[in-house]
Amino acid sequence: MMKMPSRRKSRSFHLQLQGAIGTIQSPFLFLFTNYCHSSTSTLEDARFLTNNFKSASFTHLHDAIASFNHVIHKHPLPSRAQFSRFLSALVKMKQYHTVFSMPKTIELLGISHDVYSLSILINCFCHLHLVDFGFSVFGKMLKFGLEPTTVTFNTLINGLCMERKIDKAVEFFDYMVARGYQPDVRTFNVIVNGMCKFGKTNVAIGLLKGMADRGCEPNVVTYNAIIDALCKDELVSEALELFSQMRNKGISPNVITYNSLIHGVCKLGQKNQALALMNEMVEQNILPNVYTFNVLIDALCKDGMVSEAQNTFNVMVQRGVEPDVVTYNSLIDGLCISDQFKEALALLKEMVGRNISPDVFTFNILIDTLCKKGLVSNAQNIIKIMIQRGVEPDVVNYNSLMDGYCLCKQIDKARKLFDLMVTNEIADIFSYSILINGYCKCKMIDDAKDIFVEMSHKGLVPDVVTYSTLIEGIFQAGRPQNAKELFKDMCSHGQQPNIVTFSIMIDGLCRQGNLDEALTLLKAMEKSQLKPNVVIYSSLINGMCKVGKINDAKELFYSLFEIGLQPDVYVYYAIMKGLCQQGLIDEAYNVFKDMEKVGCLPNNCCYNIIIQGFLRHEDLPKASELIYEMVDKGFSADDATTELVVHLSRNNDLILRLLKVRNEGSAN
Repeated sequence: MMKMPSRRKSRSFHLQLQGAIGTIQSPFLFLFTNYCHSSTSTLEDARFLTNNFKSASFTHLHDAIASFNHVIHKHPLPSRAQFSRFLSALVKMKQYHTVFSMPKTIELLGISHDVYSLSILINCFCHLHLVDFGFSVFGKMLKFGLEPTTVTFNTLINGLCMERKIDKAVEFFDYMVARGYQPDVRTFNVIVNGMCKFGKTNVAIGLLKGMADRGCEPNVVTYNAIIDALCKDELVSEALELFSQMRNKGISPNVITYNSLIHGVCKLGQKNQALALMNEMVEQNILPNVYTFNVLIDALCKDGMVSEAQNTFNVMVQRGVEPDVVTYNSLIDGLCISDQFKEALALLKEMVGRNISPDVFTFNILIDTLCKKGLVSNAQNIIKIMIQRGVEPDVVNYNSLMDGYCLCKQIDKARKLFDLMVTNEIADIFSYSILINGYCKCKMIDDAKDIFVEMSHKGLVPDVVTYSTLIEGIFQAGRPQNAKELFKDMCSHGQQPNIVTFSIMIDGLCRQGNLDEALTLLKAMEKSQLKPNVVIYSSLINGMCKVGKINDAKELFYSLFEIGLQPDVYVYYAIMKGLCQQGLIDEAYNVFKDMEKVGCLPNNCCYNIIIQGFLRHEDLPKASELIYEMVDKGFSADDATTELVVHLSRNNDLILRLLKVRNEGSAN
């Protein structure tokens, strides 16, 4: 009695399915026709195809289709369970569309659907991010009087999580429990994993704690999901605590557990702990895999410990773990950062020799390094090699090249490349920011402003970097009013200034003598929960000295120690310069002497400004002493110091000869 309605419903569903994923082509129909007209199939081939179907052990789609086309002509036909096993094998091969094309044919053979075959269809929909169609199948399952299994519920919950519908997944989980189904560990794992991926780690921890009360014990997969989420949120101590609880419960960690923890401690710069964890996993006969080594190698390279990274790479190879493109990319990047470009190219050659093809990230690293070195023509050659190897350059490659042109002051070439990117619709916000920065560095402010305006016309919203770059350029061009207007425009468009923006604004205002405006901006910055850094304090001290407020500058300088900020060499230079300008040479010299006591070594500018102070006070003995000290430390006099020495050393040219010898040595 159920057969006819069932077939009408499935026909209707088939039409709905076509609407969702397009007309379903049956990939086996062509083969089916050929099979009917073929008389050359041997008995041996027939046995092979039958066994292949029953075992569902094929690796190629055409083998699977050939087996299917063979068995649908056999008498008796395979059982419903065998067809379901066959469809499951196709799902494992990720041939979801092929699966959709087969149930109709199976139905026409008189084999009706059961809960397993429909669950397979639901799984396919979920993998194709069509969970709503999965729920349509679920509805039909209930209408047919079929009882869904826990696997069916798990599949739909996972589908909802895959589509970021975590709240609906939790609702469906509650519906499952309300209908009297007992969630298994897989159900909890799917929910916990979904929550962790979408920032609800605390809720996931609560669910973990309540699992035992619901009659289900967590396993290593449950713990791994939460440990990984905690590590990604840099809550490594919490992750290690959970790791300890897991082991206390007798649940053995696996390579995934350790990989998450190693990645977490590496993100915090705790490489020794990462190595300790790796040693621990080896002691427990858990072998590090390529991901484990990649995480450690990348962390070492990012910290400039390239030789240690290379040693780790050697250990990796000795242990029989094959490096991949990610391994080589990290090492090449590390070598480039540490200015070992020849070694990076040698590693690239080794990589290709191992039949590991460089990807777009490999080329990005090389192009960016060459451009930063000013070797733009070499970078162009790398892009040509990319194209020859079939690797399509991306916007990052072109942005690096454009930045290289800007650094080399080849602004016309940068603009030509930018226009090409715009024409091909690949220019992004970084492309615009790079060109704006290039124009600003070349003092072409009006061109920079034109590009800025063009961004809006293209529907791109300038970010804080774009605004900060243009504001700095406008200040440097001597247009403070325009810079202030742009800053207001930035705030009115909802872009929150960051520490760099405030630093540029405060420095620009101080250089223009607008100290009161700079101090007002400092208060606004503090209200926005941003803490001023030494760069901002250096600008303010300079600004105070510029308008003659030396006492305020001194007070601000000494307050830095009270708030736990260590002044850098630029802050020391700013206060010494202000004190010298006010004739307070003894105070300036005391500050100069205090520098080394706190571990801040004077630079060339510091020596020159204090020497100039003594020369202006015609204290030649002290100036001479400091000049000798400066020369011994490898520094040289600037033009202002030399001019003062020439003026004051008419009767004693010893100091002048010393400076000349030193300056000639520097020039050579």
